[in-house]
Amino acid sequence: MPITYQILADKRLVVCRGKGVVTDPEIFGYQREVWTRPELAGYDELADMREAESFAVPHPDRVRELAALAASMDPPKPSRMAIVAPQDIAFGLGRMFEVNREMDERSTKSVGVFRTLEEALAFLGLESLS
Repeated sequence: MPITYQILADKRLVVCRGKGVVTDPEIFGYQREVWTRPELAGYDELADMREAESFAVPHPDRVRELAALAASMDPPKPSRMAIVAPQDIAFGLGRMFEVNREMDERSTKSVGVFRTLEEALAFLGLESLS
């Protein structure tokens, strides 16, 4: 599966990684599988797309639909999501997601899109993942 995730309970962080071809069903599946878990409410999120080769998204509207789904699952407590996207396509899709999240009044998650892991960790207030 091109999307894997790890829960770092001590950091209150979910780290997901995209590898190879990241598909629409996998992205939506990850969102539903992870963020419906009540014990993860309020956790921050790191989406690491450094190993993603391409993204099979059938239509740009799907990014808006994903942002709406994600916002609908947000708990009242604010949290943060950092997207590591060194490739232009990943960065562009990440920015589209960020903007759509910001426009959704249900969203309590602050999203940032970065080219490097170091920038993303700084946004999350972390020095490292270890």
